[in-house]
Amino acid sequence: MPVLFRNDFPRSFPRVNELSVRRSAELLLELSGMVEAELSILLVDDKQIGELNRVWRRKSGATNVLAFSLTEGDDSAMALNLLGDIVISVDTAAREAKKEGITLHTRLQALLLHGFLHLIGYDHEKSDSAAERMHDKEQDLLQEITKKRREKMIKLAVNVDHIATLRQARGISEPDPVLAAGICELAGAEGIVVHLREDRRHIQDRDVRLLRQTVKSKLNLEMGAAKEIINFALDVKPDMVTLVPEKRKELTTEGGLNVAGQKKKLKAAIGRLQGAGIPVSLFINPDPRQIKAAKDVGATFVEIHTGRYSDVTGHEEREQEFELIAAAAEEAYEAGLRVNAGHGLNYVNTARIAALETIEELSIGHAIMARAVFVGLDQAVREMLGLML
Repeated sequence: MPVLFRNDFPRSFPRVNELSVRRSAELLLELSGMVEAELSILLVDDKQIGELNRVWRRKSGATNVLAFSLTEGDDSAMALNLLGDIVISVDTAAREAKKEGITLHTRLQALLLHGFLHLIGYDHEKSDSAAERMHDKEQDLLQEITKKRREKMIKLAVNVDHIATLRQARGISEPDPVLAAGICELAGAEGIVVHLREDRRHIQDRDVRLLRQTVKSKLNLEMGAAKEIINFALDVKPDMVTLVPEKRKELTTEGGLNVAGQKKKLKAAIGRLQGAGIPVSLFINPDPRQIKAAKDVGATFVEIHTGRYSDVTGHEEREQEFELIAAAAEEAYEAGLRVNAGHGLNYVNTARIAALETIEELSIGHAIMARAVFVGLDQAVREMLGLML
């Protein structure tokens, strides 16, 4: 199943995950029963594809994808299983992705699929019926690729810290985050998240111990890498630990861990926790340097910080932040890390992040608790799950 890939796109942004494109091409060959066929893929900019469009199609200007078949009327090429070349403009793909509200790689996959169908004999320009036939085939293959690349739906883990915040405001025993966790699980959440801070401003030791006994899905303990908290985690043994930065004066976690700047400390903490059978995730900004450092220190997961994407108000800035998250998630996945995401996600902005195929789980707290004030916790969780389908 040889896929010949060449990236001639001359700029560093938007960044293209070449392995992702190659993997999509290999899946297309596999699903089409052409595992022995050879397919060539070339990524270019608008200027380059515009020139190819002018020379070969006698049309001016750039286009999104061109397909050059080697099998039409060439028995030798057919005998050798040489399908041909697909040329994609990253410039045009990025503009189209932005307009459609999808990731660059989702659009690249669609263009790759479109070009591939041209190579194997589909042509939407022949007639309306031919266009409909090609469209139906595109949808069928896209469904199959999605199924192959993600065997399970993305999961929702609910952070119940704010239930504890409300309780601590009065210094009494309710509302109880342990009870809240049970309601979230019954509504479909596949994980419960709590942050045990050094100052114990909301979640208490008692909460974590009871949650360890009662959570049926997965208990994710967020914490700083302080010795006292690490010892507590080793005693309680949650299903996983997410190491986060922690400042006494912050209202909520303000950014990702600087893993690259404290490798020695984090590697030691991860070693202790994973030595006790507790997988460790690192909460990081969507930054290639931090992803590499997370891999270097031995983390199993990274949780991509989605705070800036959630907080920005300008369209252009939000799109840029989304692209950073999408690229970081794919880069972490390709590095062998498992990928989660969270912080600031709500009922408006979650669906796009949930659609990123390399992300396994979203951690959401404040938005669900705020919604629960009006509709109840069970309904708030179910509404969020509905957005993630």
